[in-house]
Amino acid sequence: MPQLNLATVFYLLTATALWAGNAIAGRALVGSVSPITLSALRWGLAALLLLPFGWRVFKPSSPLWKNKVRFLLLGLFGVGSYNVLLYLALQTSSAINVTLIGASMPIWMLIIGAVFYQVKPSFLQMIGAAVSLVGVSVVLTRGDLSALMSMEMVAGDLLIMIATILWAFYSWMISRPGASTERQWPWADFLMAQVLVGLVWTGFFDSFEIATGHAYVDLNLWTGSLILFVAIGPSLIAYRCWGLGVNGAGPTVAAFFANFIPLFTALLSAAILGEPPRLFHGAAFALIVAGIWVSSPKGRPPKS
Repeated sequence: MPQLNLATVFYLLTATALWAGNAIAGRALVGSVSPITLSALRWGLAALLLLPFGWRVFKPSSPLWKNKVRFLLLGLFGVGSYNVLLYLALQTSSAINVTLIGASMPIWMLIIGAVFYQVKPSFLQMIGAAVSLVGVSVVLTRGDLSALMSMEMVAGDLLIMIATILWAFYSWMISRPGASTERQWPWADFLMAQVLVGLVWTGFFDSFEIATGHAYVDLNLWTGSLILFVAIGPSLIAYRCWGLGVNGAGPTVAAFFANFIPLFTALLSAAILGEPPRLFHGAAFALIVAGIWVSSPKGRPPKS
């Protein structure tokens, strides 16, 4: 049975902290790099950096080819579509809307697990999802939950909702390899397969942005540094950590850690702006942790 331990917690927190940095970098690059082109540059650079370590996965004898349909879907859900939709959402949606909608991931994870994988959510998992979501709301509203009533929906909100659902499917897929032997592959081979297939999907999407004349890149030291960061941290390191965390804790419990992303984003933004953490940050942290604890196997009383 999947269980939380210190190593799994470290992997999941590392991934979410890096993805918080990705949200900040993506927002900072609005107007400098078009969204789909940004995703293509990110994953193209990530593939080049990973290629010396994972190139063997593309050999004719590689088990990848026996599972090509599976990896076409993994590459689409986890790399190709999610990141394109995220960067597109940041063009029109506010940070509070994007992160709040993304915080619905535990709920989607429970639904997808029940419908497609016959994993019935427990009462404690549903309670944990609600508690954790309240914690995210505290961060996003800066402690004033009445601010939720004044939120307005835009096109980007729908995009991040679709992205969140696709990521939930991706997480369930990597936790259920089926006939695939990917858990016995070298880590670089498994990640390389996802990155390159995802890059193919991203390139396909980017062709439409280029064809319609909406692609642009203002490359300088600042934008180049941010692109390098998102190619290494939120891509290679975070995806590796997330895979390890999902395999250790299970997709449902791992999803609750995604709620740390808006908290880390708020703290990173505060650090950049020179603002100290506020009391509501501590309250949100406690609520998110409580949701994880209640939902995880370690948080349940033993059966008599």
